[in-house]
Amino acid sequence: MVVLGIDPGLANTGWGVVEERRGICRCRAYGCIHTTTEADLAARLRHIVDELVSVVDRYQPHAAAVEGIYFGANVRSAIPTAHARGAALVACSLAGVEVGEYTPMQIKQAVVGTGAADKRQVTYMVRSLLNLDHDPKPDHAADALACAICHANLWRTAAATDGAYVKEKGNPYA
Repeated sequence: MVVLGIDPGLANTGWGVVEERRGICRCRAYGCIHTTTEADLAARLRHIVDELVSVVDRYQPHAAAVEGIYFGANVRSAIPTAHARGAALVACSLAGVEVGEYTPMQIKQAVVGTGAADKRQVTYMVRSLLNLDHDPKPDHAADALACAICHANLWRTAAATDGAYVKEKGNPYA
């Protein structure tokens, strides 16, 4: 199974493609889509959509996973992040790719084992789980790879339990 993970952000949208076979995840590619503040909102969102559609065309994922929005102390970033997240969902829809949606806590739990993990721990586990010889950079790409790993692991668990685990967790993807 090939999964595209997406960490949405208006300035930086991370993406990562992971292939899972027999419980082992391998990294196929990752990157980050950058937009500039000089461009208007519509142009920035169109750039995100176009780039993600291009990634889908290139890697042909079976599914996508998009990280939900977490605001913490920075509530002002809520709307721009939501716009970027919407652009990611539109790109997946245009490409006909089904999407799983996960909170940052769910992703950290699936990759690190605790929902309270910090960025350094997530990056370390992504590197370890994907058997990379380097930390994926930038952080947005590492987060996107973590999102893809989360989806692949939950999908594998759902397949092994006839979807009972995913349905129990309230994932609409089941």
